[in-house]
Amino acid sequence: MSYSALYEKLLNGTEKLSLVGLGYVGMPIAVAFAKKIKVIGYDLNEKKIGLYKQGIDPTKEVGDAAIKETAVEFTSDASKLREAKFHIVAVPTPVNEDHTPDLTPVEGASRILGQNLTKGSVVVFESTVYPGVTEEVCIPILEKESGLKCGVDFKIGYSPERINPGDKVHRLETIVKIVSGMDDETLDVIAKVYELVVEAGVYRAESIKVAEAAKVIENSQRDINIAFMNELSIIFNRLGIDTQAVLKAAGTKWNFLKFFPGLVGGHCIGVDPYYLTYKAEKTGYHSQVILSGRRINDDMGKYVAEMVVKKLIASERPVKDAKVAILGFTFKENCPDVRNTRVIDIINELKEYGICPVVADPQADKEDAEKAYGIKFAEIDDIKNMDAVILAVAHDEFKEITPEKAAEFYGAGTKVMIDIKGICDRKAFENAGYIYWRL
Repeated sequence: MSYSALYEKLLNGTEKLSLVGLGYVGMPIAVAFAKKIKVIGYDLNEKKIGLYKQGIDPTKEVGDAAIKETAVEFTSDASKLREAKFHIVAVPTPVNEDHTPDLTPVEGASRILGQNLTKGSVVVFESTVYPGVTEEVCIPILEKESGLKCGVDFKIGYSPERINPGDKVHRLETIVKIVSGMDDETLDVIAKVYELVVEAGVYRAESIKVAEAAKVIENSQRDINIAFMNELSIIFNRLGIDTQAVLKAAGTKWNFLKFFPGLVGGHCIGVDPYYLTYKAEKTGYHSQVILSGRRINDDMGKYVAEMVVKKLIASERPVKDAKVAILGFTFKENCPDVRNTRVIDIINELKEYGICPVVADPQADKEDAEKAYGIKFAEIDDIKNMDAVILAVAHDEFKEITPEKAAEFYGAGTKVMIDIKGICDRKAFENAGYIYWRL
């Protein structure tokens, strides 16, 4: 089959597209494509597939109604992939404990897809990787498992995901999509297929490695900018200056970049820089700027915990066995995803001081939190008699917390409020007698 004809066959329904990996990234892509062409949505997690089949969206990315209505053929049967000719792989790429890339998910997905790959297929990877992974890691696995030859029997491409979990404005359809292919013919068909769903259009990168590098530096840039803000926060705290007030003032300049201090977790910003520095190390270059930014951001949970302890001492309370509540556990606001949340760093550090905090999060995936971290959430209404409260995540539910509402969380004595995201009215809390601190 000619690869240029594949686009037409997808349009007329004689060929199908498959999505391998139906998480926060893959599932919205599958749903978007299913409005235009036939889509097989594959995930090896049978429980997740069961939820999708019931019309339930555990990611909250598109909502239950969209899942109920979608024409995506959800399956955990890998052999169904043989019915598709255009494959998109969207699995996570985490890091190991030692911050080296963990390519297990992308290798596993390549293995499963390779075992079910047919001649004339196009495979596009979306997972964030360091430059070279698609060609040096994924192609050999696909060839070995399928017995087919890349470039002859199937073609390969790369189109990095830019989906922002929990963001209802910047969605798949509204963000320009980078696409790349192993040759001009492949690039053309990949670009045309993505143009079906990406209203903002596509950008054709000149090579797969350029597209891989573009993605990994997007998140590294954000990481470095947030690290700078975190360092400023530490400095201004020592000088007795409110960081948020400084940023508000500086933000009046037209070219000041509006970043804010905070915990940097999730499966992108806190991870991707390590992919780039790992590849750099392989070439003999030791990163200076990127890794120093990572060190600052990785230490912020410890820093927040130390500030909690200092404020408890200032409120003349014993630190050991102090009653502390943490509101919010996800890696970002208005999103159920707890992967690589750095709130866990605060919890672990507080335990070192003999404090076992209670955690409440109305948005977080309860099962994931218990499975990955052993955390069981308390109900917000059950949080009473606290010595200190840490507002860790800026969920919409927490933005309306006033000194009067917050008072219900505390017992007698001076109240300590730690507002990591700076979502509360500082002066209102201080005027109400709170010891208030924010990054």
